[in-house]
Amino acid sequence: MSQITGKDAEPAEADKAQPKLHPISLYLKIWGLLFVLSTMSYLVDFFEVQGMLRWTLILIFMALKAGLIITIFMYVRWERLALKLVLFIPPLAIVVFISLMAIEGDYTLVNRLISFISV
Repeated sequence: MSQITGKDAEPAEADKAQPKLHPISLYLKIWGLLFVLSTMSYLVDFFEVQGMLRWTLILIFMALKAGLIITIFMYVRWERLALKLVLFIPPLAIVVFISLMAIEGDYTLVNRLISFISV
């Protein structure tokens, strides 16, 4: 089996079969960052942070860890833009709609309290 040479030639079969490998240092850095974020999430409970600050910190650390895992370990970073949009636009739209419903719910509750419990 001879290799074809020239400008219009296709790569040899051996070149096609080899997958693109990412450096192991990237995975080790992400693993270390995930370890740091998990430690910070644990420290929120260790220092007994309470109230909205606790839940805000926990959700921020959770979102960062999930984003790193999806981006690097599920290879989304190297995908086409169209696939990224298909993956991320629907959950983002759901978060926006849930936020709008929560705001509307608070508005309705305040109006009911003002209207029905007036002195």
